[in-house]
Amino acid sequence: MSEPGVPPPPSYTPPPPPAGPSGSTVSPNRSVMIILSYIWILFIVPFLVEKDDREVQWHARHGLVITIAEIVFWIAFGIVRAILDRIVGGLGCVLALLGPLIGLAFLALRVFCIIKGVNGQRFIIPGISQYADRF
Repeated sequence: MSEPGVPPPPSYTPPPPPAGPSGSTVSPNRSVMIILSYIWILFIVPFLVEKDDREVQWHARHGLVITIAEIVFWIAFGIVRAILDRIVGGLGCVLALLGPLIGLAFLALRVFCIIKGVNGQRFIIPGISQYADRF
């Protein structure tokens, strides 16, 4: 039993979740979600799972914008390559050789965005990143 002069031990209340830079909660899976944000269609996972972490949401939107920009680029590249192949026979083949290098550049861009995001920074791409803030 308890002694009459001894106060009871204080009750434990867990601390509130830490707040992020913009007042949102910080997800314990933040690094994983930022990585998923830049792996093509997997940007959907952070949209659905981490709705309270504004930083993860920004990276998911940024990954969406980069994916859309890449799809638009590849469609335009294919059309231009096909047209140039019809007009000037060999030029379309030369452009086809550039395709893997351009794909490698897109991959490097995504890896760079992942590295910056995991380190708590944002990589702003002029003309593209502004769309991540719009929605």
